[in-house]
Amino acid sequence: MTNFARRPLVRAAALLLLAIATLPAFAAEKPRLRVDDYLIDAEITPRTHRLAARVRVKFTALDDINTAVFELHNALHPSKVEDASGHVLSVERVTQDSTIRIPLPAALPKGESTTLTVDYDGALVSGDDSPVPGLKLAYIGDDTSYLLYAGRWFPVSGYGVNRFTATINLTAPYGVTVIGSGKSSMSAVSAAVAAAPKAAPPAKGARGRAAPPSPPAPPPTAAGGPARTVHTFVWDKPSFPGTIIAGNFVETAATPGGVNLHLYFKPNHKDLASAYADTAGREFQYFSLLYGAAPSATIKIVEIPDDTVPSAWAPEIAAVASRSISEKTNYRLLANAIAHQWWGVSVSPVNREDFWLVDGFARYSEARYIENAAGQQAFEEGIKDISVGALAYDNIPLSGVGKLDPFSPEFQSLTTDKGAMILHMLRWIMGDGPFTNAMHNFATRFAAKPASLEDFRLVCEQALGGNVRLSGFFNQWLDSTGAPEFKNKYTVYRTKNGFRVVGQISQDLDLFRMPVELKIDTDGKSEMKRIEVSGTDSPYSVDTFGKPRRINIDPNNWVLKNSGELKVRTAILRGQQLVQQGDLAEALRQFQQALEANKNSSLAHYRIAEVFFLQRNYQSAANAYRESLNGDGEPRWTEVWSHIQLGKIYDITGQRDRATNEYRQALQTNDDTQGAQEEARKYLSAPYQRERKEGLGD
Repeated sequence: MTNFARRPLVRAAALLLLAIATLPAFAAEKPRLRVDDYLIDAEITPRTHRLAARVRVKFTALDDINTAVFELHNALHPSKVEDASGHVLSVERVTQDSTIRIPLPAALPKGESTTLTVDYDGALVSGDDSPVPGLKLAYIGDDTSYLLYAGRWFPVSGYGVNRFTATINLTAPYGVTVIGSGKSSMSAVSAAVAAAPKAAPPAKGARGRAAPPSPPAPPPTAAGGPARTVHTFVWDKPSFPGTIIAGNFVETAATPGGVNLHLYFKPNHKDLASAYADTAGREFQYFSLLYGAAPSATIKIVEIPDDTVPSAWAPEIAAVASRSISEKTNYRLLANAIAHQWWGVSVSPVNREDFWLVDGFARYSEARYIENAAGQQAFEEGIKDISVGALAYDNIPLSGVGKLDPFSPEFQSLTTDKGAMILHMLRWIMGDGPFTNAMHNFATRFAAKPASLEDFRLVCEQALGGNVRLSGFFNQWLDSTGAPEFKNKYTVYRTKNGFRVVGQISQDLDLFRMPVELKIDTDGKSEMKRIEVSGTDSPYSVDTFGKPRRINIDPNNWVLKNSGELKVRTAILRGQQLVQQGDLAEALRQFQQALEANKNSSLAHYRIAEVFFLQRNYQSAANAYRESLNGDGEPRWTEVWSHIQLGKIYDITGQRDRATNEYRQALQTNDDTQGAQEEARKYLSAPYQRERKEGLGD
C-alpha cells in the first residue's frame, strides 16, 4: 500500500481509504447508549508495541439497557471491569464486530447515567486485528506511534456520531513528542510509577464532568533523566478528541494571520515545514472566511507513516502521510484535513446516513480552495475527479449508506464524492451568493452540534428566501441512483435577426429534473443559456445572432452526469481498489472494461501495466506501457511514468542502454507529477534494483 502511493493518483486524498476491503453490509442499529466523557490513563511501550490502559467511561442510557456494548480493537484484551461502586463485572469479547459486552449489575433506565472502568492491554503491531481488517489505524512502534480514533484503541460507542469530552493521560518514554487535542501539560515520572497507570476517583468540575487530574510531581530520577513522561490532554467541548500521535518529531511553530500553527514533521522533512505552514495558514484563514470561526484557533499539522490512512483529523489536528510531504506541497490533501475542523470537529452527523455532511463537505471545501488558489481550470479538473468517485458505485443511493461499513469503498465514494457533487450542484441551483451564505449559516448555527440533512435543507431554503423548496433536489440525489447521460438533437433555422436553434435534450432518467447550461458557439461570441431539463425529453429553442457551430451541454460540469470518459475512469477506479484488495484478476477485468469504452485510454493501459509489473510479468507490462504511450495521452502524467517504468523493466532484465534511453525520454517530457523528474534522474545515475518484496509500481 505504501509503495503504491508513489504512483500518480487520480484521487490522491482519498484513494487509500477507498481501497480498503469491503466488509459485509449491515443494518445501522439504533444507539442504546451515549458516551458523555472519558478519563483515559494509558501507557505505551514502543519497544514491545504494547498499550496498557485504564479507562473510566461515563455514559447515559438512550433506552432501558441491561448490557453496555463498546467497540474495542481486537488486539486489546480487557482484564478487569468495575462499575461505579467498584464492583467487578464480567466482560465478553466479540471479535466478529470488534466489541466488548459488559452486563450491568442492574438495568439502567432510559436517561440515567453511570460509569464503568475498564482495564485492558495488548500489542498494536499490524492491521490484522483492526476494526477495518488489514488497515492499521492503531500502532505502537519505536519511530512513530499513532492511536487514531478510528482504531478504537479505547472503548467507543457510536463511531463518528457520538460526541464526547475526554481527559487523556498518556505515559510515554522520556523524550518522545506526544500530540493530542486540547489543553496539554506534561510531567515526568519514574519507571515504577509509570508501570501501572491508575485512574483516581475523579473530582467533579463545572457542569458535573470530571475535572482534569492534577499531574503528579516529578519523582526522584535515576542518572540520565526520568524514565517516562505523562502527557495530559483535556478537551472539554463534546467532539471527537480520541486521536494521539507520538514519536520523534521536529516541532515548528508559526502564527500566520493569527492562527496558532504547530507542525510536527520528521527530521528529514523539517526543511519543508515553513512551506507547509504558509499553505496551512492560508487554508485555515480561507475556511474561516467561508464558514466562520473554527472550534479552536490552534491547528497541529502532524506527519504520520505511510502504512495507515493518507490523512486523519481530530480537534486541533490535521495529519497527513509522509509521502504527501514533499517540495511540491500537497495543498489538496492538507485542505481536506483542515476543513474537517469545521466539518467533523464542529458540525457532526446525527447518524451514519448523514456522514456526507462531514466527508462530502470537507471534499467540496477542498475543491473550493483549489478554485481560490489555482483558478477555474484546476477547479474543473478537481470536479471531474470528484465525479469519478461519485459514479463509482452508482447503484447504491446515498441515503442507504447506513447499511454499509464506514470504511468500505462504497461508503467512502458515496459520502465523500457524491456528497461533494451534491454541494456542487446545489451551488449551481442556488447561485454563488445564497449558497455561500447557506454554508456559513449552517456552519455557525450547528457549531459544536450534530446536524441532519433536514437541518441543512432548511438553512438552504432560508438563504433563498420566499417559498423555494429544495426537497425535490435532495430526494433526487440522495434517494435515487445513477446519473443522466445527455444527448442533444437540434436544427438551426435562419431568422430575420439571426438564427434559431430548436432542439431536444434527451436522457434516460424519467424523474430527473435540473436546470442545465447550454453553450452555443457561434461565428461571433458564445451564447450561454439555462435550460430546465425535466424527464427523458426536454425541448428548447434559443435565438442567436451568429450562426451556431457547436452546442455543448453543461460545459462547466455543474451537473453529475455520465459520459464515455467518466465510464472509463470509474471502471479504472474500481480496478485500482481491487488491486489494493489483492484481487488482480477482477481488477484486470475492470481495466479491460475501461478499454471497451475507450480502446485508446492511456490510463487504462497504464493500470493494466501496473498489475503485470506487480506480477513480475515484465513482457506483458512492457507491452501495456507501450500501449499507454501510444494512447490518447490522458492524463498527461502517463507519458513520463510509462517511460520510467519501462526503464525499470529494462534495468531488471539487464538492458541498461535501453533503460537509460527511457529515463532520458522521461526527463524530456518536463512533467514532474509525483516527483517524476527526480525519479528519472535517480535511475539514470544508478540502475533500478528490484526490491525483495515489491509493491505496486516498484
